[in-house]
Amino acid sequence: MVNSGQKLAVVLLSGGLDSATVLAIAQDRGFRCHAISFDYGQRHRFEIASAKEVALAAGAADHRIVRIDLSAEAGFGRSALTDQIDVPKDRPDDGGIPATYVPARNTVFLSIALACAETIGAQDIFIGVNAVDYSGYPDCRGEFIKAFENLANLATAAATEHGRKFTIHAPLIDLTKGQIIRVGLGLGVDYSLTHSCYDPDEKGIACGHCDACRLRLRGFREAGAADPVRYQAG
Repeated sequence: MVNSGQKLAVVLLSGGLDSATVLAIAQDRGFRCHAISFDYGQRHRFEIASAKEVALAAGAADHRIVRIDLSAEAGFGRSALTDQIDVPKDRPDDGGIPATYVPARNTVFLSIALACAETIGAQDIFIGVNAVDYSGYPDCRGEFIKAFENLANLATAAATEHGRKFTIHAPLIDLTKGQIIRVGLGLGVDYSLTHSCYDPDEKGIACGHCDACRLRLRGFREAGAADPVRYQAG
């Protein structure tokens, strides 16, 4: 599909708190948003279900789910999110790159989002990476986003032959989790639809102790708001 003059954006939507906020930000900036999520071999599917709900509630122009297997079984790097490795719990904040790191995940996701953007005629891609309250992932830093934007404008026909320059938007990059939540609440994000936990139980109830849960709970405390999702006892 070719862009006919509409202000289009591709938004990476994981189903988590950050990506739901970024979708709301992109819409508030006047973009018609095409959401894209990834079934990449995760050990659970709760975040994909949440992504569907968030996209529907936000009125995204469309929502596609791309299937790609990044697990060790498929020949890629081992991660606690894709393979039978224990998810770290109550980890110190300066504990380095955690076992939940999925090798090159954001690079892979952004590459596919870039292909989608070039196809539909969008020049803007939104991603919810954050360098302040992040869990040690190297692909959540501003220098990575800038480098990928440079790549996008070197590696596509849209940019090199047609002058359509791409912008990778990371509007949460310098915000704390509390600030992110306050922005989202101000834009009407329904955080009860989101899922953040790396190690939920069989019903999807959050553990409360993995990096994602701890950052999320801290953020709601800082924002002075109640987290609407359920957590396991203890």
